[in-house]
Amino acid sequence: MKRFVKLFAVGTALLAAAAGGIAFAAYPEKTINYIIAFGPGGESDISARLQEPFFKKYTGQTVAIQYKPGAGGAAAWSQLNNMPGDGYTIMGTNLPHIILQPLEKDVGYKTDDITNVYWFHYTPDAILVPADSPYKTLKDLVEAAKKTPGALTFSGSGTNTANHLAQQRFDKMAGIKTTYVPFKGTGASNTALLGKQVTGSWGYTTVQMQLGNQVRCLAVAMEKRHPQIPDCPTFREQGYDLVSGAYRGIAVPKSTPKDIQRAVSDLIGKINRDPEFIKKMEENGFAMIDIGLDQMQTFMDQKKKEYEAIAREMGIVKTK
Repeated sequence: MKRFVKLFAVGTALLAAAAGGIAFAAYPEKTINYIIAFGPGGESDISARLQEPFFKKYTGQTVAIQYKPGAGGAAAWSQLNNMPGDGYTIMGTNLPHIILQPLEKDVGYKTDDITNVYWFHYTPDAILVPADSPYKTLKDLVEAAKKTPGALTFSGSGTNTANHLAQQRFDKMAGIKTTYVPFKGTGASNTALLGKQVTGSWGYTTVQMQLGNQVRCLAVAMEKRHPQIPDCPTFREQGYDLVSGAYRGIAVPKSTPKDIQRAVSDLIGKINRDPEFIKKMEENGFAMIDIGLDQMQTFMDQKKKEYEAIAREMGIVKTK
């Protein structure tokens, strides 16, 4: 009788697994490779490092964070669909990068080639200068730019990133011409800022949190001041209607089965709702969002429409 019960239980489990595809009750069963499309030290890396212990908390498994920088993230995103679609390869993705890059030129992938499964936070753009910079306010900086067109230089996290977009839009709003210098991620951009290789930086609120008194924030692209940096005024307060920033999420290779995509999305969502994780993210200047698989198509359609309109206004859309 005992043998019959045991065989029945095994048979039931096999039937349940067959009905649901692969048995995901155990997912993940090993370390997940988490690829960052930029170098270490930037927001994408910081986010992954903050997520890392929560993978362990909720699954018992670890993540192996790896870096594939280059071409403003395109070097990694163009390779994503050649990687194994087994749930053990995930990659950080960024907006507006994955929409603007293919609009401008052939970067080896198209926006719809990227299978995003979750968008988990947003970081507002900000202008920062070294603490001993002669530019004390945004007004000082704009006046200097008008006197010497193209002479003021600003580092940023790459070409066609949120920083680049904000620089282009602000120059147009202020009637100035500055020079944008793209770096391989925010970490490298921050190094250039602290080394005074540039006049200032188009960074994020998170950069102010990381660098503290070493830099001065002249403006943030938010509707209201960031609670962690209340002394930094918004662009709107200073007469410029600029509210912008970068979104960060997770994608998987296109060959990843739908049920594995769902498992990855659910796991990232669970981490994103953890109160301890939210606290750490907000302390670092991030703003939380939750866009999972069910909302993904609507969200991406909206963002493609929004960014394509801006790209056409900037004149960076490639001609066929």
